[in-house]
Amino acid sequence: MPTNVMKRTLLPLLLTTLVLPQIARAQSTITAPSTPSAEAEDVPLKGEEVAILTDAPNVPPPITRKHPTNVKVEIEVTEVVKRMADGVDYTFWTFGGSVPGKFIRVRQNDVVDFTLKNHPTSKMPHNIDLHAVTGPGGGAKATFTAPGHQTNFSFKALNPGLFIYHCATAPVGMHIANGMYGLILVEPKEGMAKVDKEFYVVQGDFYTTGKYGEAGLQGFNMEKAIAENPDYVVFNGAVGSLTGEKALKASVGETVRLFVGNGGPNLVSSFHVIGEIFDRVYQEGGSRYNENVQTTLVPAGGSTICEFKLDTKGDFILVDHSIFRAFNKGALGILNADGEGDLLVFSGQKKDEVYLPEGGAIQTIPSNTKAAPPAANKEERILAGLNVYGRNCAACHMPTGTGVPGAFPPLVKSDYLNADVDRSIGAVLHGLQGEVTVNGNKFNSIMPTLGLNDEDVANVLTYVYSVWDNSGVEVKPEQVAKVRAAKK
Repeated sequence: MPTNVMKRTLLPLLLTTLVLPQIARAQSTITAPSTPSAEAEDVPLKGEEVAILTDAPNVPPPITRKHPTNVKVEIEVTEVVKRMADGVDYTFWTFGGSVPGKFIRVRQNDVVDFTLKNHPTSKMPHNIDLHAVTGPGGGAKATFTAPGHQTNFSFKALNPGLFIYHCATAPVGMHIANGMYGLILVEPKEGMAKVDKEFYVVQGDFYTTGKYGEAGLQGFNMEKAIAENPDYVVFNGAVGSLTGEKALKASVGETVRLFVGNGGPNLVSSFHVIGEIFDRVYQEGGSRYNENVQTTLVPAGGSTICEFKLDTKGDFILVDHSIFRAFNKGALGILNADGEGDLLVFSGQKKDEVYLPEGGAIQTIPSNTKAAPPAANKEERILAGLNVYGRNCAACHMPTGTGVPGAFPPLVKSDYLNADVDRSIGAVLHGLQGEVTVNGNKFNSIMPTLGLNDEDVANVLTYVYSVWDNSGVEVKPEQVAKVRAAKK
């Protein structure tokens, strides 16, 4: 065979059988994330310590020791009435008095001595299934605990990662749906990279006897839970648990790590931080990560770790991007970044110009129409009206009633409201479209129909009239009913 023919024949064969496999092996070694190797089985445990446990959104400090140890963990189960939303209470079943339960932080190859205590006032037996446990039931059978009792077992934390724990007493779904879940972090033996701030956030879906926002003490509704139709989807056990004074705090230039869980019991979370891109996301709380992620799925009974650097100032909004859950069921939080803004990273608004779209229709927003408990006096009506305002009006007219210039009229010292109470009632009942003049300024936006009942309309208008230098008039449900009947 001629030499040049032999070269053409043998070269592809050599590339296929010898060279390319070596290149592939080299690339996989370079690019594949490393998996922490287990320490030798005979590494002795050194000493013992009591685990530092924290309530959300706080996280225990990172582990600095370089050896495994015996870690003692004690958690008390309590059944407690707590706030679900403004004016709404719920009987939560908790690991440690809060939802989610205590954050547990241990190191790979630690031996955890775990004690579960069930408070004597509990109505139900409880247990715990920790997804970090290698063993039957994750500890559930070993910790079946009647009220007024305590149980104990131990386990070795073999695998690093972020793991959900939850109650697994029958009916399992009911126990989880009442708030019985939390996170346990098993740090790899090499430790975790240092960051400036760490926060603990867990999503959960809740099924109440009343609709979203219905006042009073709400019970658990099994039929809604089976149908997977929650009234509330929230972070850390309540609407507004991460907003206002409870917002997460950090500064420009700091690195942030979010330990995110999803207790479920049913819904998968599409976790997103509006205005941020995750530098790293550890999928399902494991050892490998993706980079430059916008939104990440967190399964029910699962978790994720999200890391990012704050490059500019402002409020960054945590949401479940199944977006009606965020703005209509409560899955919304705030991370406030203070410091100096970078105008190259984000300029803020540069222009505000008139834009005329092709028409517009009055929107109808689903709302609770079941009558709230009637107010006994004006003071109770004002307080109830504050809750109605926060749920339905504050997004457009602002929590302080100042409105948005050029878009939504102010309610502060409003000549439009004070001139005609029946007209104001009609606007709340039926919505409002077309140009109006308020305090000398013209507005031509749409106020949607809110679907409120007579009691809620009376309450919210009494609240608005009683604050912000308005007339102070009390609106009664009977007056609302007359306006409704007249279709004013």
